[in-house]
Amino acid sequence: MELKPVTQRFIVHWGEMGSRWGVNRTVAQIHALLYLAGRPMHAEEIQETLGVARSNVSNSLKELQSWRLVKVVHQLGDRRDHFETSTDVWELFKLIVEGRRQREIDPTIGVLRECLANPELATEDEGAQTRIRETLEFIETMNTWVDEMMRLQPETLMKTLGVGAKISRTLRKPGK
Repeated sequence: MELKPVTQRFIVHWGEMGSRWGVNRTVAQIHALLYLAGRPMHAEEIQETLGVARSNVSNSLKELQSWRLVKVVHQLGDRRDHFETSTDVWELFKLIVEGRRQREIDPTIGVLRECLANPELATEDEGAQTRIRETLEFIETMNTWVDEMMRLQPETLMKTLGVGAKISRTLRKPGK
């Protein structure tokens, strides 16, 4: 597959953004390639298209599969594994949110709860105790809000976000 300039720019940028989000650049680029291609691709084609090492492609595909962003599909008459991702941006968004929650938010909630349940908490500075409690409350509130938003259909979610933006602009003081 030969990348045209706009597709190439998107893939390169997605890799740069992936690095900023803590995701390996090649992992993000492979996901972007599969997303834009909109069809299954085998590892060799991915390797040739992006100009990366076969081992890098293999490891990156494993990581994408662990996030449930890429799945293996088979094509009649071809023994190779082919890989595809959803082309539905909302589905991808939900998978990414859920993956980040499992890897980052849930463990943080667990540690904060452990801290608050620890009898030694009483020996800690009152300000530290308060901040740990407030952090847990904030994260749990945001988690509940995300759960509710993720249950909405994409069209309803877009309308909800639009209404939220209008309310925010209305409540914000002019000039701020």
